[in-house]
Amino acid sequence: MSSTPAPGAPRVGATYRVQIRPGFDLDATAGLADYLADLGVTHLYSAPLLTATPGSAHGYDVVDHRAVNPELGGEAGRRRLLRALRAAGLGLVVDIVPNHAGVAVPAANPAWWDVLRRGRDSAYAGWFDIDWDRGRLLLPVLADAPDALDDLKLADGELRYHEHRFPVADGTGDGNPREVHDRQHYELVSWRRGDAELTYRRFFAVSELAGLRVEDPAVFAATHELVLRWAADGEVDGIRVDHPDGLRDPAGYLARLRAAAPTAWLVVEKILEYGEELPDWPVDGTTGYDALAAVCGLFVDPDAEADLTALDTHLVGRHTSWQDLTHDTKLAAATRLLSAELTRLAALAPEVDRDAARAALAELAAAFAVYRGYPPEGARHLAAARAEAGRRRPDLTAALDALTRRLRDPDDELAKRFPQYTGAVMAKGVEDTAFYRWSRFVALNEVGGSPAHFGVPPAEFHRFAAARQVRWPASMTTLSTHDTKRSEDVRARLAVLSELPGRWADLVTRWTARAPLPDPAFAHLLWQTAVGAWPIERERLHAYAEKAAREASVSTSWADPDPAFERAVHEVVDAMYDDPELHAELTAFAAEITPAGWSNSLGQKLVQLAMPGVPDTYQGTELWDNSLVDPDNRRPVDFAVRRQLLADLDAGPLPPVDASGAAKLLVVSRTLRLRRDRPDLFTGYRPVPAHGPAGRHAVAFDRGGAVAVATRLPLGLARAGGWGDTIVSLAVHEMTDLFTGRVYSGGETPLADLLATYPVALLAPTNESVEAAS
Repeated sequence: MSSTPAPGAPRVGATYRVQIRPGFDLDATAGLADYLADLGVTHLYSAPLLTATPGSAHGYDVVDHRAVNPELGGEAGRRRLLRALRAAGLGLVVDIVPNHAGVAVPAANPAWWDVLRRGRDSAYAGWFDIDWDRGRLLLPVLADAPDALDDLKLADGELRYHEHRFPVADGTGDGNPREVHDRQHYELVSWRRGDAELTYRRFFAVSELAGLRVEDPAVFAATHELVLRWAADGEVDGIRVDHPDGLRDPAGYLARLRAAAPTAWLVVEKILEYGEELPDWPVDGTTGYDALAAVCGLFVDPDAEADLTALDTHLVGRHTSWQDLTHDTKLAAATRLLSAELTRLAALAPEVDRDAARAALAELAAAFAVYRGYPPEGARHLAAARAEAGRRRPDLTAALDALTRRLRDPDDELAKRFPQYTGAVMAKGVEDTAFYRWSRFVALNEVGGSPAHFGVPPAEFHRFAAARQVRWPASMTTLSTHDTKRSEDVRARLAVLSELPGRWADLVTRWTARAPLPDPAFAHLLWQTAVGAWPIERERLHAYAEKAAREASVSTSWADPDPAFERAVHEVVDAMYDDPELHAELTAFAAEITPAGWSNSLGQKLVQLAMPGVPDTYQGTELWDNSLVDPDNRRPVDFAVRRQLLADLDAGPLPPVDASGAAKLLVVSRTLRLRRDRPDLFTGYRPVPAHGPAGRHAVAFDRGGAVAVATRLPLGLARAGGWGDTIVSLAVHEMTDLFTGRVYSGGETPLADLLATYPVALLAPTNESVEAAS
């Protein structure tokens, strides 16, 4: 469904995501209002604003839902931001976190502190998803040493363990620290026991984020009161819901949220697998990962799949099956990282042998094809998972049958908790592990993407976009977020590798031989990432390489780092800078493919901004942005440079496609301004075919008056001799290209003419409004 803006509220036409944080607070963000208005967006889209764990760089660890984070400027800062936005004609979209709360610093979270102090008798005991029947609340904060509790101290009526503070229940404070600890409602245990024995639901495997029970109306009211008051007062126009898959009842939660904010633009961070449809929820759509996969796939050459598969097999020394790889990584996540959650599920099925129940539930989760099942498709996904689990583990037939019967009953407690588990298994097993092991072509290893689905032909994209226009016209579109593994421009340059797989094979084979690594799959991932982001500061690539190697969990891991392997990884990174031959070849090759990468970047940006949906621009990506995974993609953005470039664009000649990124800023600003000023030109969707020998290298569509045209597979186009006499048929009336200002009379228009200056064009009927937007 689509929401109706509140009276006087700006229509959510386009958003700009800002990572508001202690280093870039509400006042700094307020200073961007005039720039964002000039850019053409209608709304600021903020990171979470409520009070978070002290020092939090992201805000997804809310500790107090009653107040704006004082480290961001507090309520006064929020009001100053609102005034600045309103003065610029902009609205606000906020990010909320219903699934979990931050508990890393117990004293910062009043509700959690009270639960630790009072246990089941706390007024907040029902806020958190705690399994009290298993005994004391386990807190995995101790060092992994048998004598760790010897460091426990008693001070100021609290228990202290190094920097950690914990409350003491009334009447239990006499004795030595160990004796006092043993009387508490909680038990401090080794951090290693967290994954295996934790007694509260977490966000994925993050013990510092405790699951909230927002299915309880009282908890919903308490944790949403402030944000919903903002919405009711017209101070918030849109709400982005973080991680709905973690909730016990997402559909019920969203129905309650919609009823409480009937006019808000609601989008959910629901990650859809390839071909999966968003359930019929009372929301406006997703946060755009489905669009990201479709748009980026447009610029990948499907013909390269066999060659890159052969290269991967050669480098790794064996054929890698994506299906088997993801089964193994999901099973490992299900049984190791999420062992505590598995134990809790198995306990709900006492009729099945405990070990068999654990094994069968883990196999079902490993075989589940999507993050979690929702009616009516959920039954089909469960049946498919049962069949696959039975194929892999026929010895578990009896347990699988018994558990599947339970999971089909929507009123069964096991059936209500199992979907929370499958979502976490998918995220940790695939997104955070398999994506770092499968190195065939890492441009496809992205949130919401399917690395096994190689490229998106234009016809497939048009079907996807046309369906969005009908069903989810107000769903968000995006190319980069704080969760993407690589920025849009890194992926755009990597897409060029699909046009020269043979040349890439020669280079990477030589490089990996000159700077070998014991894990050849990871080496291939590392070299691709370096090529996609080059030139990149050495310390950034070192940080990425270490994080990626630990995420892959093959030769090292977060739990058990291997110093020798990590030293070898860092030596390879250093060789990229210090080995003259490697450095020269890497630099030359990156420079060689960069122009084609820029073409892809401009093409995918235009498609994303012009296609059906509400386009989001992640902070800084209006210029070239070669960021890698978090925290690299949260680095400070130089807004002064962007502000000046935008002013230069408005006053000066057309910019070249060069390292400044001004050409991308041109595409972003002109497209966003047209969408803002002439929304009537973006009310439909119709593919515009290209006719001629180079037709496969164009993707074009008409949004109901505005026509977007982009180049795809630019190297193949150049090898074929360019556009030749390839044409697109435009409307018969006069049209203006917003990027160049050139006017076309309509009818059959040669692409060689239309795309002579830039690899993209945005056409609209010539009139005063269009001329003003340009």
